[in-house]
Amino acid sequence: MSMQIFGAEATEEKAENARLASFVGALALGDLVKSTLGPKGMNKILQSGSSGDINVTNDGATILKSIQLDNAAAKILVNISKVQDDEIGDGTTSVCVLAAELLREAEKLIAQKIHPQTIIEGYRIASAAALRALEQAAKDNSTDPARFRQDLVNIARTTLSSKVLSQDKNYFANLAVDAVLRLKGSTNLEHIQIIKKAGGKLTDSYLDEGFILDKTIGTNCPKRLENAKILIANTSMDTDKIKVFGAKIKVDSTGKLAELERAEKEKMKSKVEAIASHGINCFVNRQLIYNYPESILAEKGILTIEHADFEGVERLALVTGGEIASTFDHPELVQLGRCELIEEIMIGEDKLIKFSGVAAGEACTVVLRGSTNQMIDEADRSLHDALSVLSQTVKETRIVLGGGCSETLMSCAVEEEARKVQGKKAIAAEAFARALRMIPTILADNAGYDSSDLVAKLRAAHYEGQNDAGLDMNEGTIGSMLKLGVTESYKLKSQVVISASEAAEMILRVDDILRATPRRREAV
Repeated sequence: MSMQIFGAEATEEKAENARLASFVGALALGDLVKSTLGPKGMNKILQSGSSGDINVTNDGATILKSIQLDNAAAKILVNISKVQDDEIGDGTTSVCVLAAELLREAEKLIAQKIHPQTIIEGYRIASAAALRALEQAAKDNSTDPARFRQDLVNIARTTLSSKVLSQDKNYFANLAVDAVLRLKGSTNLEHIQIIKKAGGKLTDSYLDEGFILDKTIGTNCPKRLENAKILIANTSMDTDKIKVFGAKIKVDSTGKLAELERAEKEKMKSKVEAIASHGINCFVNRQLIYNYPESILAEKGILTIEHADFEGVERLALVTGGEIASTFDHPELVQLGRCELIEEIMIGEDKLIKFSGVAAGEACTVVLRGSTNQMIDEADRSLHDALSVLSQTVKETRIVLGGGCSETLMSCAVEEEARKVQGKKAIAAEAFARALRMIPTILADNAGYDSSDLVAKLRAAHYEGQNDAGLDMNEGTIGSMLKLGVTESYKLKSQVVISASEAAEMILRVDDILRATPRRREAV
């Protein structure tokens, strides 16, 4: 006799049903994004239901973040994709596809009456063997600056070859490497600012040393300033407001009103004097600067920039070495920002302010041009992926080969390991190897090549000792990834395997799904 212990409308799915729901959700998500994988991957259009805004992208994390999901297992795959994006920046599609393929293989094994815990043990043995093989295959050229730079360029080209920038990947790869090498080993991408301006073509984009602020210089101020001492502030510079919320003032004559205005002006004048006492020649404020204080500052020869939004002020403080001030009573305690030159520049039709020779020498700005806003947004995402991967590679300098080479190498190592394993765990380890081989299979399928033939040749080449064999996507043949320069970050590849196998294990352990009662909406 079964007894209802849950509240009304709460549901429970047990054993096979729960497992089936998990598998179906995860596999559907893997099938959704796998067509975007690789240099011949296709784009997806994401359209907002409320605003009608559209995004055209093939970035796995962007696609997965944008879709509304109800399936619990599918949400786990979205989470590992997000973590991959935050941690490395690239490999977001690969990690989702590999996790889905591991679950596809596990589904077949469960149908053969193999217990999920046995599959998990087999997967763990296989995962360890795969990571060992990957580590042995990794190379480190960090001691030779010229070769290491070439490695970075190759990694950037490989990352960008699957994005919208693939046509101009050599140009953007060099641009990304130059930007990352300026960081001198830091992974803080805050120093690299990306400004998007519609117009021109993608190759009109360029890397500019220094910092560019998308604002205009105040009226009657010099348009060029050398040896700038910058005070960065977040303070109100308006004279016509009483600063008590909801305050009312009653006066019995216009003379009293004039006195009030005069007092307000005097108060503002003393504030401007306090600002000028810092010995500055440039004042940047997050909020508006009204005409009266602006005119006093201009008379004193101080260049003013107003409404530099919060991100602009934060980043400007970071790159010029200044602090954001709100009070001006103690000039000796305020850290001023410094730069060699401030000037007004034109990009397309727009005027912007360029800060050259900033205190943080690693700061730079990438100006992205393109024909449509969607194109520039996708270029921004692509470049961000490349910058993230490169900054991680500068820290963890080992590299591995791409083009399905690393996956085939790992799958061969796992198959070798599976021969030594006794019991049903060996079957699960072999399934892990098959899932790894699905990555080159999908790469070939997306390009319209005969994947069965190519992957069989690739596997045979690895067993014959050609450890650098991978898929040449331009020719549709097996080629040397070393000669073609298709390299990827070791950290990226290892993270993909670790995240995908852990997510697959977590979903495999599920034998019950409990759904809470939906919250009732009260009638208004």
